[in-house]
Amino acid sequence: MDAKALLLNALDTRWKKYRSELKLCRAEFSEEAVHDVRVAARRLLAFFDLLRSVLHHARIQTIRRALKNQLAELDDLRDAQVLLADISEYIHEVPDLEVFREYLEKKERKYLRAARTMVASHKAGNLSERVEKARIMITELPGEELAEQLLEAADEAYARVLRLYGAVDAERVATIHKLRIAFKRFRYTVEVLHPLLETFLLDNFERMHTYQTMMGDIQDMEVALDGLSELMDTLQKPDPESPRSLWELDKAKALSIHEHYASRFRNVLLAYLEDKGEVLTFWRPAPEGSFPWEK
Repeated sequence: MDAKALLLNALDTRWKKYRSELKLCRAEFSEEAVHDVRVAARRLLAFFDLLRSVLHHARIQTIRRALKNQLAELDDLRDAQVLLADISEYIHEVPDLEVFREYLEKKERKYLRAARTMVASHKAGNLSERVEKARIMITELPGEELAEQLLEAADEAYARVLRLYGAVDAERVATIHKLRIAFKRFRYTVEVLHPLLETFLLDNFERMHTYQTMMGDIQDMEVALDGLSELMDTLQKPDPESPRSLWELDKAKALSIHEHYASRFRNVLLAYLEDKGEVLTFWRPAPEGSFPWEK
C-alpha cells in the first residue's frame, strides 16, 4: 500500500471510530461505552504520535494534547473498573475482598459522574477542524521517502523499547512500567504501518498483545496494592458516609487482602521476568537489519 494512502486511511478509520464512540457514549452512557471511547481515543492518539514523526506542525501537538488530556481524565475510572472486574473473579476464593470491592465501587461511582460530565463536554467537533487540516497536510507530504520515514519512526520507537528493556530492574517496578508505555506506543505504531511490510505476520500482533498484557498484569497488581493502602489510610479517618463494613475492616482482613495481591504480584512479576526476552523478537534490531519473521 502507498504510504500516503496508508496514513489517510488510518486517520479516516480512527477518526470515524472515535467520533462514533463519543456520540454513542453521550447518547447511552455506560461503563462499556466509556471503555470504547477510551480505546478509540488511545488509537487515534497513537496515530498522531506516529504522524508527528513525519509532519512537524504545532497542530499535531495540539490534537495530541487534547486526546492525552481526555485519556488522563479517564485513568482513575479505568483503574477502578479493572480492579472491580478482577475482584469479581476472586471474591469466592477471598471473601475478605468484599470490603475492598465496596470501597472501589464508591470510587467508581464518583469517577463515572466525572466521566459523564467530561464526555458531555468533549465534542468531536472541537477537534474536527484541526483533524481536517491535518488530513490536508498529509495529502501534501512528499511521497517519495514517506514509507522509509514511517519505518524509521518504528525503528526509533523500538530502539526506545530496547533501551528501557535494558534498564529493567525487578526491584524497581517503575522500570517495567516505563517499558510497558514505550512498548504500547511501538505496538500501535506497527499496527498503523504494517501494510508497508509485505512479509509481516499478523500473528505478531497477538504475541505483542500477550507481552504487553504481562506487563499490564504487574501494573494492575501495583494499582491494587496502592488502592488497598489508600483504603487503610481512609480507615484512619472514618468517613460517616462510607459503608459501615469499611469501618469494620480489622487487621486480619487487611492482611488477608494484602497477601492476596502481594502473592499475585510476585507471580505475575516472575512470569514476566521468565519471558521478558521475547521483546527482542518483535522488530529488527537496527534499520539495516532484517526482521525476525524473515529469518
